[in-house]
Amino acid sequence: MERAKILVVDDESRMRKLVKDFLVREGYIVLEAGDGVEAMDIFYEEKDIALVILDVMMPKMDGWQVCREIREESKVPIIMLTARSEERDELQGFELGVDEYISKPFSPKILVARVGAILRRTMGSAAGELLEAGGIVVDKAAHIVKLDGQVTELSFKEFELLAYFMENQGIALSREKILNNVWNYDYFGDARTIDTHVKKLRSKLKDKGEYIKTIWGMGYKFEVEE
Repeated sequence: MERAKILVVDDESRMRKLVKDFLVREGYIVLEAGDGVEAMDIFYEEKDIALVILDVMMPKMDGWQVCREIREESKVPIIMLTARSEERDELQGFELGVDEYISKPFSPKILVARVGAILRRTMGSAAGELLEAGGIVVDKAAHIVKLDGQVTELSFKEFELLAYFMENQGIALSREKILNNVWNYDYFGDARTIDTHVKKLRSKLKDKGEYIKTIWGMGYKFEVEE
C-alpha cells in the first residue's frame, strides 16, 4: 500500500512531535500545522492527504472551524483531539463529521492503532464490492451509497456502520460488537457513540432508516421486511 500522508494539527509543538514520531515509525508521511489557518493552507496545497489529526483548542482558527471547512471540500477522515471530555463536545464533533474523538491525555499507540484501522478501511476496500438491500446500494470500493438510485452523502463512519449492518442482515448486533468491528479496536468509550451515529444514519436513510431496528438493552439489527 502506498505510504499514507497524514496532517497533524496542534498548537503544542511537543504534542505534534510525539504524534509525528509514532506515525513516522509506522511508515506514514506526516505534515504538521501549528494553527487552523496554517492547516487549511496545507490542506489546499496537498491534495492527497489521507487523514487529518486535529486539535480543538488552537489560535487563529479552532478545530471546529477547520473541521467545518474541510467537510465543505472533502470526506477525508478526521480524528479530533481535545483536552476536554465533555459529552456535548463529543456530540458536536460527530455532528460536524468527525470520525474519531480522542481526549487528552491519550496513548500514542492507541492513536496509531485508530489511524491504521481507518486507513485500512478507506484505502484498502475490495474493488467492486457491492451491498444491496431494500433499495439501498453500498459500493465499498467507490465509497458511494445510493437510495433508490440517488447518491446519498454519508460521513466515513456512517458509511462503515451502514456497510457493517448490511453485511450482517437479520443478525442482532450488540453495541460492543459494533464498536469492535466498525471502530476496529477495543473501544473504552461510551456506547452512546453508537446511538449518535445510528440516529444520524437513520435520518439520512429517510424512510429506509426503519430497516435499522433497535434491540432494547442490547443493540441493533438491520432487517428489510419484504
